Formats: sequence, C-alpha cells, structure tokens
Amino acid sequence: MKKAVFRILTVLMVFACIAPLSARGRRSVSEGEGRPVTILVAAAASLRNVYEQELIPQFQAIYPRITVEGTFDSSGRLQTQIEQGLAADVFMSAAVTQMDNLVKGGFVDVQSVRPLLENKIVLIKAAGISTAVTGFRDITAAPVIALGDPASVPAGQYAREIFTSLGMWDAVIAKASLGTNVTEVLNWVGEASAEVGVVYATDAVSTDKVEILAEAPEGTLALPVIYPVAPVAASANPEEARLFIDFLASAQGLAAFRAYGFAAAR
Repeated sequence: MKKAVFRILTVLMVFACIAPLSARGRRSVSEGEGRPVTILVAAAASLRNVYEQELIPQFQAIYPRITVEGTFDSSGRLQTQIEQGLAADVFMSAAVTQMDNLVKGGFVDVQSVRPLLENKIVLIKAAGISTAVTGFRDITAAPVIALGDPASVPAGQYAREIFTSLGMWDAVIAKASLGTNVTEVLNWVGEASAEVGVVYATDAVSTDKVEILAEAPEGTLALPVIYPVAPVAASANPEEARLFIDFLASAQGLAAFRAYGFAAAR
C-alpha cells in the first residue's frame, strides 16, 4: 500500500514539473519566441516607404525571431514572379486584378485575401515648374506624360481606365512615357524628365519634388483603388505570414499606413 501511494505521489510530482514547462512552451509560440524565421513579402512599389520605415521595424520589435525581407515592384511583375516560383510568403498588390489572377492560378487561397487599404489616383507635376496642364482633361497640353505601363503597373491600368472614360486614351498614350512601376513615374516627374504624370496620392505626398494638380475625376474609375493582402499558398512559413498580415491589419499597422496617406478599405 505504501509503495502504491509513493508511485502516485511520484507521478503527480513529475506532472507538476512538466505542466509549467508545457505552458511556457505554449506562451513562447504565442509571443513569437520560437525558431528564427525569415519571411519574404512581395509588395507594390507604392508601399515601400511605409514598409521599410515603419511596418517592418515595428513588426520585428514585437516578433524579434521573425526577419522580414521585402521585394517591391509593380504588382503585375510580382504576380509573374510568384507564378514563376518566387518563394514569397506574403503578397500585397496595389489592385485587386493581380491578386485575383493569383487566386485563379491556385497561388493564393481566396478565403485568405483581405482588402486592406484604399488609395487615390492623382495627376502631378514637378514642384516649381509651370505647366499649361490644369487637370486630367487637358493633360495632352504637356509634351511628355509619365504613366505606369498598363501591361503590368496598376497605376497605369487605372490611368488607362480614367482616360478611356474621358475619351482621351489614344491622345494620351501617344505622348506617354511608360514606367516599369509607379516609383519610376514619380521620379521622372520629380526630376522634370516628364512635365506631368499619374501616380497614387500616397506617392505624391512622399516627396516635396512634386505637386498634385488634381484627383481623378469622379466617375472615371468603376471601383475604388483597393490594396489587398494575402499569404502565398506555397509559403514555407504560413504561421509567420499570418502573424505579419494580422499586424498590418491591426490598429498599430493601420495607423502607420494612415501616416503615409493610405486609408483603411471600406
């Protein structure tokens, strides 16, 4: 009888020692204290500043075990790279088209897509440089118009939609210089290589080298400019990808986006 009681007490003591360790293990996972991991985020070029200056440092301060690397380009080029095997964990595009294409191809699960942000399309000129252009409707008064390439750049696709709606696309494209991403368009105008250009509002307010002439005329875009985000289905780090996306959608993440001119999607 004494031996039986001794064995029971021994088992209870061992369990009492193991349980706190197990609880600590569960807490370490929830607090982000697991194995070191590096994730790759493929994001639209217009997101580069807020990602590198705010979001990535803030996230890594919360989850020091997770290193976040970013690759920034036009959403269309990033879509193609993911389709060709880019080992990205998270994709955030500047339009729904590229995300929809990845969903159709099985590269992203439709249930995981979040429409996170909203932006505006604006017409800009170089700061301190005079122009006869006053808005979208008389843009052809400029000798050179900088646009994102509509084949791969969402800002260029939005520009094409706007000018097609205004019945001006053929005249505009005849004077257009096409950039590989919206940052290139912004730089061309800021350097006065092009007299005017079409970019996102958040790009325009990121530098004092350009001035906004006008927002896209009401009714020229069928849908608002939405930035969706989702984990890539083939991600080797799905839990860390989810943590990063949850952070982007958190109050802290959205506050950083707002500071750079973005609005939360409605």
